[in-house]
Amino acid sequence: MSLSAHPSPAATLLSARSARLFPSAPLAVLGHDVQVPLASGEKVGYAALDYAASAPALQRVWDDVAAYAPYYGSVHRGAGYLSQLSTDLFEQSRRTVAEFLDLREGDQVVFTRATTDSLNLLAAAVPAGTRVFAFETEHHASLLPWAHAGLEVSYLRAPRSRAEAVAALEAALAGAPEGPKLLCVTGASNVTGELWPVAELTATAHRHGARVVLDAAQLAPHHRVSVRELDVDWIAFSGHKLYAPFGAGVLAGRADWLDAAEPYLAGGGATRTVARELDGSVAVQWHTGPARHEAGSPNVIGAYAIASACRALTEAGFDALEARERRLVERLTAGLAEIPQVKVLNLFGEGSARVGVLSFVVRDWNSSHFSAALSAEYGIGVRDGLFCAHPLVRTLLGEESGVAPGPVSECGAPEPSLPGERSLNAIRVSFGAGTPDEHIERFLTAVRELVTDGAAWNYRNEGGRCVADSRR
Repeated sequence: MSLSAHPSPAATLLSARSARLFPSAPLAVLGHDVQVPLASGEKVGYAALDYAASAPALQRVWDDVAAYAPYYGSVHRGAGYLSQLSTDLFEQSRRTVAEFLDLREGDQVVFTRATTDSLNLLAAAVPAGTRVFAFETEHHASLLPWAHAGLEVSYLRAPRSRAEAVAALEAALAGAPEGPKLLCVTGASNVTGELWPVAELTATAHRHGARVVLDAAQLAPHHRVSVRELDVDWIAFSGHKLYAPFGAGVLAGRADWLDAAEPYLAGGGATRTVARELDGSVAVQWHTGPARHEAGSPNVIGAYAIASACRALTEAGFDALEARERRLVERLTAGLAEIPQVKVLNLFGEGSARVGVLSFVVRDWNSSHFSAALSAEYGIGVRDGLFCAHPLVRTLLGEESGVAPGPVSECGAPEPSLPGERSLNAIRVSFGAGTPDEHIERFLTAVRELVTDGAAWNYRNEGGRCVADSRR
């Protein structure tokens, strides 16, 4: 296909005139003005539609961190001014997160590296003999830590409605043996974006004496989350999905299991006293509270970045942010519904409430090829693969396409395949409070044109990635 027959719609859509037609994003993010090269050599503004993997940092977060950076110091026990200032900032960040999550009195906030780290920490703290219940639809971060920690796990089949999820948990808990029990459930799917009935599942779990940990990695950036109202026992989320990508996360909730467990890591900061015994051994008294599981020098900047993001989202107002996101979700789903070749993946059915996360497949397209064309020809960044939720995506794609499950590489990226080859992977588009309306419109235009006209470039496999090779 010649250039004249297939002009770059990205360049057209990004003209100053076109940009004025669409409202801007409610929150400013870094990278909103980054220019990226197309296969043609043109440069266009990057449309970041991969928020579910890592959201761009808020400008507010970056500014707060930059203002603090000259005053950076090691926290706790330091006599110097910068150390004391950093300690106060770190502990105030803990209080800010507690307020953001609407924690109960007595709940604690532990800073971790990410959601995966948070849930592995909790898995290490769960009392021996606890049986864990998890739907097979969970992200690997909330699906895998329990068995890895040596706990008994009951994996529940993918429900096809919210009511079915509650009924499945009810039946599983009713038939469970005596002893401590824990349910791990997501708040919003990282594949379909669909909202889970967390309050109903928690009420069911508590009736049977089970505790609940909520994976809020995809929920917290999009919706107000109240631990008090949902009544979950713990909540975990990552800063890098909450517009604060500085390598920190949170595990917050009840203190008893955490205080009774061995420290997650052994080292300085987690210890109250360490002394040599007469027999040559070392006796250790460990802290209780968050310090027990925060050994080593903590990520002060990461914690402060999370707190800054929490403040920014709270001040922006979740009611307004959620209303805008619902409008964009409706626009996105309606636009894709107009393209017969596109099949949106749903667990609970069409029209189910979701955050700004949506996955789909395109008839007669390899998903990696399609995603590569979105990037190389339109400057749009999405994700393809199984999204670290292999059982769920395999279930959804197996049902929709009849394609037999094939091998995948790390974290769901498909094994090398050529354009046109069918593979068991999907395309995910995700957005948030930093996404301007124009990016959604450009994405829909790109999908329509690729489906109608095909790619303007030939693509080859290069190290497992589909890359533009030559113009058609």
